[in-house]
Amino acid sequence: MQYNKVEICGVNTTKLKVLTEAQKRELLEKMRTGTPAERKQAREDMINGNLRLVLSVIQRFTGRGENMDDLFQVGVIGLIKAIDNFDSNLQVKFSTYGVPMVMGEIRRHLRDAGAVHVSRSMRDTAYHAMQVKEELTNTLGREPTVEEIAKELGTDKENVVLALEAIVEPVSLYEPVFSDGADTIYVMDQVGDNSDDNDWLEEIAFKEAMRKLSPREKKILSLRYFQGKTQMEVAEEIGISQAQVSRIEKGAIDSIKREL
Repeated sequence: MQYNKVEICGVNTTKLKVLTEAQKRELLEKMRTGTPAERKQAREDMINGNLRLVLSVIQRFTGRGENMDDLFQVGVIGLIKAIDNFDSNLQVKFSTYGVPMVMGEIRRHLRDAGAVHVSRSMRDTAYHAMQVKEELTNTLGREPTVEEIAKELGTDKENVVLALEAIVEPVSLYEPVFSDGADTIYVMDQVGDNSDDNDWLEEIAFKEAMRKLSPREKKILSLRYFQGKTQMEVAEEIGISQAQVSRIEKGAIDSIKREL
């Protein structure tokens, strides 16, 4: 496909629908609470109304010799997964969730079919590790450690790390992945912190939880966990007892946990 091609996979791209955020929310709500017929129609309308999002993502791959029709179809699979798994209770735009899902599906496709060869056994280890990670997260109620994943797989943690790194395609943090004309989403916007185990949606929820804390709670958590000070040092700095610091700190953490 050339960059300005009008038709892709038999779809006239100039006639693709564009949904407003309100329309997307309405369709997502119908998918959740409507009759079977309404849910089916809402899902179909949601897919058709977000094909431009897929198109905007795959246009980043023009000029690389990739078959854009194939990438569009793969991107639609990612879009469908995003629609089926999106939590409408989260106060984020659907595109914020959908773009990384579409991009991830395309990157997985390119890794499997790419010129850089990763052995089948290593890919299998990586995919099994991701599956085990998801299962352990549901069981433990938290992100499992590499050691726990390795133990479940019956292998060394080094093998798990190498396998997961082998299927990751390096990308710049400042690489744009989507723009709706007003806000541009960059890779760095989807990164939590230095831990690869942190999910970017959890980071959004964490920030929202932090905003609900009082100024004193924010101050104490900042001194304790971002500046590495002891409770005694925090107490001396803000002029309260260590016992008060401990109580406020525990209450703030409990509040964040409830929000998450």
